[in-house]
Amino acid sequence: MSSPSNGTAQSSRTYPPRPAAVYFYATCLVDLFVPEAGMDAITLLEREGIRVIFPENQSCCGQPAFSSGFPEEARKVVAAQLDLFPEDHPVIVPSGSCAGMMRWHWEKIFAEDPAMRSRAAAVAARTYELAEFLVHVVGFQRRDEGEPITVTLHTSCSARREMGTHLVGRELLARLSNVTLAHHGHESECCGFGGSFSIKHPDVSTAMVSDKVAALKATGAHEVVTADCGCLLNITKRAEKEDLDAGRTRPSLPGEHLATFVLRRTGGQPSRRN
Repeated sequence: MSSPSNGTAQSSRTYPPRPAAVYFYATCLVDLFVPEAGMDAITLLEREGIRVIFPENQSCCGQPAFSSGFPEEARKVVAAQLDLFPEDHPVIVPSGSCAGMMRWHWEKIFAEDPAMRSRAAAVAARTYELAEFLVHVVGFQRRDEGEPITVTLHTSCSARREMGTHLVGRELLARLSNVTLAHHGHESECCGFGGSFSIKHPDVSTAMVSDKVAALKATGAHEVVTADCGCLLNITKRAEKEDLDAGRTRPSLPGEHLATFVLRRTGGQPSRRN
């Protein structure tokens, strides 16, 4: 299985009927840094009458090791995840980059182990990014109860290419009648996070995220929404640093996970960090 370009493989994907139950794979970033996004995603699914199963032993999808050139370490991480999904339920991931790792790269990791490759391929075939699942499987359609607002959407570069998250993100927002989506000039460009890239190349990463923040602000949107928490943290924390340096006391670029935004707009009560 080869990974797609610009989400083209997703457009031809065959989607199942709405299931009675799903597995929820939170991702390590959501679990450690933005747990409220995971809780809000679960609420969105449960509100649609879907039972959500949260495997307690889940950890990481293996992407950090895989993208950093450590395939053996990535294999060990992925092997520990495959037992988490014994039933034939869809696996829902609130991060396009992690969903892309699971859908397109888990199978590659076990290229020389036919048994493990078959198991990885079976999970990959039923892995869905959250917005993709809400749009194409759930048929999400709820009344927008919020005031008119203009937002801008950021999609991580890998999620955009591998899972078409820019397309499903736009479609999900389009179903909110009082939301206007403002497109920004650097939409397809990386925010500079890139996992370990931002740690190994901080100066380059800072320059990239500064360009991204400027492009997002230039839209005049009230806030940025995204379904990738690594990008969300990178963008909003850079904006906060710029606000601090400029002496601004109000955030110039608020941001939140797409799940939290959609839940709030449709009458739900988003989770709050303790």
